Amino acid sequence: MVGQRQFDEKHALDRVREVFWLKGYGATSMQDLAAASGVQRGSLYNAYHDKETLFLRAFEGYADQFLAEAAEVLADQTVDQALSGFFDVTIASMTSGIPTRGCLTTKTAIDTRAEGERIRAALGDLLDNLERLLRERLSTEEARPRLTIPPAEAARVLVTMTRGIVVMERVYQDPERLRATAASLITALLAPAA
Repeated sequence: MVGQRQFDEKHALDRVREVFWLKGYGATSMQDLAAASGVQRGSLYNAYHDKETLFLRAFEGYADQFLAEAAEVLADQTVDQALSGFFDVTIASMTSGIPTRGCLTTKTAIDTRAEGERIRAALGDLLDNLERLLRERLSTEEARPRLTIPPAEAARVLVTMTRGIVVMERVYQDPERLRATAASLITALLAPAA
């Protein structure tokens, strides 16, 4: 029928996201996306109009899933466990796949061919929402007295560290090294429990 997609959109977006994740935005062609999704290039253009819009739809699903996983590990644990769990989720995400796929957000942020305003806004929204989740968790009665810096500053440092460990993963490909670095940061941000 006219106006209805003739393909499984969720499946197509999942496949498209994997291509962007592995190759990067700039190195990915519409032909790559058509081949991966099993959807003709013309149908992708009809549905999404351009590569940027298709990326944004695929990234939206990634952002929603990552934020949901982060929110889950930050809830109902001690602050130490919550922050360790947060880094476990982050590290697991970037070290998945063969070869490891890195971080879609960071990979896109440094891609000189992904400089569109809408892409920058989508990346910023994910990072801002991640920072908000951390700030809320660190502002709790249990966490606040243990912080060595205010919750908002700690949240920003934690999000910034997640970007840095992405680069370290690309160079060393050693998840244990990443976990040890994250543990050092958590120790620096939290005074010992009373």
